[in-house]
Amino acid sequence: MEANVEAALREFLDALGESETYRRFVAADEALQEDADAMALLREYQRKQQQMQRGGFDESVMEELKELNSELSNNETIQRQQAAQAELVDLLQQTNDVISEEIGEEFAQSTGGGCC
Repeated sequence: MEANVEAALREFLDALGESETYRRFVAADEALQEDADAMALLREYQRKQQQMQRGGFDESVMEELKELNSELSNNETIQRQQAAQAELVDLLQQTNDVISEEIGEEFAQSTGGGCC
């Protein structure tokens, strides 16, 4: 990598890491990881989603998912983490837009590649 590009990248990453948006996300994510009730709720929701995907439509599982979704929406720790994550994603999208405009093409565009 060219030295000036690598230096600019390091400067960008340092600025991102020092941003209030990133710091809020890290704090909210750490709070979520430390909240046993919130984590249990998220795990149960994911388990029910997987159950629904594997087993096809099941009215009782759907009702349980709706109830769990309501609990997720009412959980302050989860809501704070999701809001902080959305703010960080927005900041990164804005960054992508600025870089894309500067270089004249979509910067973070997936080319759909992959192996094999």
